[in-house]
Amino acid sequence: MKFGPVPTAEARGGLLAHALTVDGRRLAKGHALSGDDLRQLQDQGVSEVVVARLDPDDVTENDAAARIALALAADGISVAPPGTGRANLHAEASGIFLPDRSLIDAVNRIHPGITVATLAEYTSVEAHRMLATVKIIPLAVPGAAVAEAERVLSGGTALRLKRYRARGVGLVQTELPTIKATTLDKTRRILEGRLSPSGSILLREVRCPHDAGELARRLSDAAADEELTIVFGASAVIDEADVVPDAIRRAGGAVRHLGMPVDPGNLLLLGQIGPRLVLGAPGCARSPIENGFDWILNRLMADLQVGREEIVGLGVGGLLMEIATRPQAREDVVSVRPSTPRVHALVLAAGRSSRMGGPNKLLARFGGEPLVRRTVETALASRACGVTAVTGHMADEIGAALEGTSARIVHNEDFAAGLSTSLRRGFAVASQDSDGVLVLLADQPLLTSADLDRMIEAFSPAGVGSIVLATDDGRRANPVILSSIFANAISTIEGDVGARAIVQSSGELVREVELGRAASLDVDTPDVMREAGGVWD
Repeated sequence: MKFGPVPTAEARGGLLAHALTVDGRRLAKGHALSGDDLRQLQDQGVSEVVVARLDPDDVTENDAAARIALALAADGISVAPPGTGRANLHAEASGIFLPDRSLIDAVNRIHPGITVATLAEYTSVEAHRMLATVKIIPLAVPGAAVAEAERVLSGGTALRLKRYRARGVGLVQTELPTIKATTLDKTRRILEGRLSPSGSILLREVRCPHDAGELARRLSDAAADEELTIVFGASAVIDEADVVPDAIRRAGGAVRHLGMPVDPGNLLLLGQIGPRLVLGAPGCARSPIENGFDWILNRLMADLQVGREEIVGLGVGGLLMEIATRPQAREDVVSVRPSTPRVHALVLAAGRSSRMGGPNKLLARFGGEPLVRRTVETALASRACGVTAVTGHMADEIGAALEGTSARIVHNEDFAAGLSTSLRRGFAVASQDSDGVLVLLADQPLLTSADLDRMIEAFSPAGVGSIVLATDDGRRANPVILSSIFANAISTIEGDVGARAIVQSSGELVREVELGRAASLDVDTPDVMREAGGVWD
């Protein structure tokens, strides 16, 4: 492939390296330039364009991505149509993801323009979760390199999805006078949530005194179809002579392993009574936040081998985030980070209001002020540490509407290429001095500062809550808060899309905040504008 600038008059048939707009018509990256395209470019005074010309053996970015993704696909893993040199692979069911590092590494060594990225080994995934992506960096790569990738992948199974299998589960909880019934009720609800991805159900729940003899009798009462019994002890198991392991032995079973190099989750116990497995749950498993118990439970539900060797091998990567509900933190971290995360508000105000049929909706007046100003002032009155507005279409008029506010204005000259360009540009700026970015559409007049504060309150820089979504009667809508750790992922999105793919591929990190109609009302049409109370000068 030959790549570089050429005189516009000589660029016919070349693949456009960067998107251009000609007389209001967008020419996408990779577009094969026609004679009409060149005449229009010359009429606009464009004397030079950057293009790629393919060699006979070259394979275009989309075709290359599709071929390699199809070679990666396996049972339970599907391939989405390619676009902009990227083809994504998704899970068709819930289960445990098992990539083969040696094969993935081998493909990534073939050619610098061919890249494959996957989720981590043993990640628990739900149906439709993105598992891997093939990204072709240049506009084309040599056909020989694509063929070599296909050959390498034919030598094994690079991506596997070990589906969960539904089974019957028993829950036994021991009691002491200090433990509340509401705690036991909550434990059951959380466990049922953990079982739901596999379709497993609780066949029984039993509560008994925290006594080895009493617990042994309850462990022995399992039904024939109870394949797994989970025990939540009223006090932690710290020795193999403690109540829970003692009860397993009294019931005719054996303790296979006690302890795990995962924190939270150290005090997990794995036992067996006949063919039935017994899990002694650590105290942190009463919390819905991911901990070592999830790792073991999910592997068992996928029929993966779990024994002493597998458990003791979990130390690297086993230091998980702190759980806020623990009675004591592992260490005092107040001195090294603020107790309240810094969230920067990003107002996207670059769109063309095409569905309005002419006027720019952001300049319509609500309560006597332009809608875009109303949105920015709502953000400024919230707990956000700063506000940035991204302009594009009618940038001068939008900027004038924001005069006198303290919002930082960033202009997106590529706004016509779609929403992603404004999100990329603004997020790169807003995430530099914050833990998270609150992404606001500028056309939601019902949002209040209190709504935004509730979302900020729900945000966490990492783990659950690193994505916060507004909902209307349970339906996901806008705004959204994204942790600054997603900055790299945001920088790769293309087209007229937002962060939906990132949210869909990170479902376990999402925390929802119900805002009602304010989350779903955006004034895209004249009828909706009038209904919401907007007027034009």
